[in-house]
Amino acid sequence: MAARTMQAARCPTDELSLTNCAVVSEKDLQSGQHVTVKTTPNHKFVFTVKSHTTVVPGTIAFSLPQRKWAGLSIGQEVEVANYNFDKCKQCIGSMTVEIDFLQKKSTDSSAYDSDKMAAEFIQQFNNQGFSVTQQLVFSFCDKLFGLVIKDIEAMDSSILKGEMPTGKKQKIDVGLMVGNSQVVFEKAETSSLTLVGKAKTKEARQTIINPEWNFEKMGIGGLDREFSDIFRRAFASRVFPPDIVEQMGCKHVKGIMLFGPPGCGKTLMARQIGKMLNAREPKIVNGPEILNKYVGESEANIRKLFADAEDEQKRLGANSGLHIIIFDELDAICKQRGTGASSTGVHDTVVNQLLSKIDGVEQLNNILVIGMTNRPDLIDDALMRPGRFEVKMEIGLPDEKGRVQILTIHTNKMRGFGLLSGDVDIPELAAETKNYSGAELEGLVRAAQSTAMNRHIKATSTVEVDMERAEKLQVSRSDFMGSLNNDIKPAFGTNQEDYASYIMNGIIKWGDPVTSVLDDGELLVQQTKNSDRTPLVSVLLEGPPHSGKTALAAQIAEDSEFPFIKICSPDKMIGHSEISKCQAIKKVFDDAYKSQLSCVVVDDIERLLDYVPIGPRFSNLVLQALLVLLKKPPPKGRKLLIIGTTSRKDILQEMEMLDAFSTTIHIQNISTGEQLVDALELLGSFTEKERASIGHQLKGKRVWIGIKKLLMFIEMSLQMAQDYRVTKFLTLLRDEGSGRACYE
Repeated sequence: MAARTMQAARCPTDELSLTNCAVVSEKDLQSGQHVTVKTTPNHKFVFTVKSHTTVVPGTIAFSLPQRKWAGLSIGQEVEVANYNFDKCKQCIGSMTVEIDFLQKKSTDSSAYDSDKMAAEFIQQFNNQGFSVTQQLVFSFCDKLFGLVIKDIEAMDSSILKGEMPTGKKQKIDVGLMVGNSQVVFEKAETSSLTLVGKAKTKEARQTIINPEWNFEKMGIGGLDREFSDIFRRAFASRVFPPDIVEQMGCKHVKGIMLFGPPGCGKTLMARQIGKMLNAREPKIVNGPEILNKYVGESEANIRKLFADAEDEQKRLGANSGLHIIIFDELDAICKQRGTGASSTGVHDTVVNQLLSKIDGVEQLNNILVIGMTNRPDLIDDALMRPGRFEVKMEIGLPDEKGRVQILTIHTNKMRGFGLLSGDVDIPELAAETKNYSGAELEGLVRAAQSTAMNRHIKATSTVEVDMERAEKLQVSRSDFMGSLNNDIKPAFGTNQEDYASYIMNGIIKWGDPVTSVLDDGELLVQQTKNSDRTPLVSVLLEGPPHSGKTALAAQIAEDSEFPFIKICSPDKMIGHSEISKCQAIKKVFDDAYKSQLSCVVVDDIERLLDYVPIGPRFSNLVLQALLVLLKKPPPKGRKLLIIGTTSRKDILQEMEMLDAFSTTIHIQNISTGEQLVDALELLGSFTEKERASIGHQLKGKRVWIGIKKLLMFIEMSLQMAQDYRVTKFLTLLRDEGSGRACYE
């Protein structure tokens, strides 16, 4: 057909609008022909035509999307001419089509199979011409979709000739749809449409991890393993291509629970996770802020936290951004249901509301809830199941490598400005700060800075800074060491004053029995450190009263140099009820489990048990608690040495407690005159002549006295005049012996 002028008209029926064809009269053109429609001298568009009886001859009818694309108006005159496709160069090999719901009110959350959609598309529009930027309407599964042609690649001509493909791809502006063309659907940028299947483009994804993320700049150290575990569990599914995640049927993790001792970086970690992710601004909530005195308000506060995420998921579906909600002090609002003393049950309804929002009937897939607590034992069990707070991560005390990182972070600025002395050795400080939390290490750096600054302050009648010297301010090793010894002590560490009083006179090695006990103690310490098969080692030191059991236990504990040493002693539990005593003992063990290497001395067990021979009577509650704790292995990766002391082995035997200890070591009293003279020599209290006199009196005689009682007798004798000291000492020994054969 030679070019002729025709008049643009409206498409006669909705059904014809869906054919993507320009509709003409049978008198003008035949169905299946291709034409060019010239709207202006510089604009020409290719259409495939379809004839219909309702169209007036001399007019050409277009659907609304076609008129939008070509810029046509009703009644406009256009120039129409035949168009022939070059089948060697213009057959469509693959075509990318942008898709969205035609009307926003008809959106739904159903998943549409792009493979079936592509097959339907090729069937509906086979042998039609398509142009880049063309708009059309497509009907699939009784839904109408608006399409825009984004990209067309020509079919490799060698395939059409039956030859091996060359692999060359050529982009074209106009192409002909054939039976073996490929159609790939691409979701519109703001669309809430969900596509599944392979006939869709890999979406251009903005990585969820912020590219400028850096642990040290964010001030986090010693948590590398914890971060890698959180990434593996919580973010791997969000970083991976969504289509692969869909094919696996994988659901995103919605909740992370961070727990551990205070000051170890839980809040810091949660805060930085928000900065690290390309997500909505995190909502940070302190647990108690949720609670409200008015009925229903606490639950409403929970609903408000999730409202934005719910609204966005309804609008954008799978394209919704990630919403992060951070709960600090979660135990304040999520205690075990049914345990509250209040009759209102406010806590219970808050927990119920939170449970339903995180993983209820209407599931949200665009949230990440991070909870933090020092008391995971208080949290309701339903919150901890998979689907809710399923990633549970203990943020514990940093190891030596972690302490190096933390100290480096907190001293970086000083180092950069030359305010850190060259004699400050970070690895040395890390080795000295066993059981320090991150917050305590930061406090140590602050204390050292204060000590250094204090040197340049002149405190006379007024407080002034010596500016000349202040400009040369440097924080030195001695500042750190002074703060380490005097200012900052670890909450979960070894309180030296705690056990120093037990060995203030040192260990008197009066004979082989003492040396043997210390050697056995050293073996048990090495076993605890080195053996992977026995993470729990327990030993009972038993012997007569005043034989030095507690001092030996304290000495073994001190020599172990374990980062955590605690003495569980009855003198700290005077007046405690049975329950509070059990809780105090359990707290000592719970604290011990938080350290890599721990030693707990359970002193004077029969006093802890409230044992008295009259009756007989003892606390069964404390006994059962001790039996459980003595046998309970520490958590994985932790090691614990327990040293018990008792003067009543026979009683513990009846209580079946001896079996709870791995081994028992007997502590002897001084039993011969020679051993007693050796002890006197080591103590250096009497003169050589006095010791010789005492030795002569005791030669060949059997002696039975504890080292503690011996020290008491010596000190009493030394208060006498020089000539009477030996006599007084021997008299004291004899008087003691009248009751229980001190010597014969």
